Amino acid sequence: MTKAPTSRLDKLLSNMSYASRREIQLLARNGRILLDGVPVQRADMRIALTPDLETRLLVDGEALDPLPGFALMLNKPLGVTCSRKEAGPLVYDLLPPRWRWRDPAISTVGRLDKETSGLLLMTDDGALLHRIISPKHHVAKRYRVQLARPMAGGEAALFASGTLMLEGEDKPLAPAELVVISPQEAVLEVREGRYHQVRRMFAAAGNHVEALHRESIGALALPADLSPGEIRRLSDADLAAIFR
Repeated sequence: MTKAPTSRLDKLLSNMSYASRREIQLLARNGRILLDGVPVQRADMRIALTPDLETRLLVDGEALDPLPGFALMLNKPLGVTCSRKEAGPLVYDLLPPRWRWRDPAISTVGRLDKETSGLLLMTDDGALLHRIISPKHHVAKRYRVQLARPMAGGEAALFASGTLMLEGEDKPLAPAELVVISPQEAVLEVREGRYHQVRRMFAAAGNHVEALHRESIGALALPADLSPGEIRRLSDADLAAIFR
């Protein structure tokens, strides 16, 4: 059985952006931090980082935020940017305020451009992030595409060929699967994450993407009850579905 890691309580809460270590010491002295219903006497005590700590530890009467090493799904709305610095609405603005300043920081797993909506993953777990985006794992991403003009008819074969070269690149795309829904609507599944890949693929086929929505990553689909702008924590089963 693997032994749970431990941390000083004041360091843990400071890294989770509750307050500075000095302020956390004051919270403890004033009885505002409870563990198993009992006020914590010393903020420098070491505590085991077990999953149940999120329900056992209360700060000002509220259950603890997610411990480090968690992941989220976001239904990214249109017009929101996957950046920390650009002007305008950012995906990080959709997180609870305290979560925006955690250490390690929560980052997006890859990006969706400003005019693309749908499933976006976020995590503070660097190893998980790199596992998902690594080309070695071939994690599929499925997009619903609305086009400016009817398709010519040869797009599915072109995308599946493994020979399509995007402008400015010297390596062909891996085979991708296109399912035609109507003359101007399709579902495209890709296993790479090149810059603006889906838009550039249709541009190479002589068309223009008018609307783009990511429906799934691996076998993890965007839930129908997750509205644009809403986030949901991923379960172990959700994480396993990504790599299924």
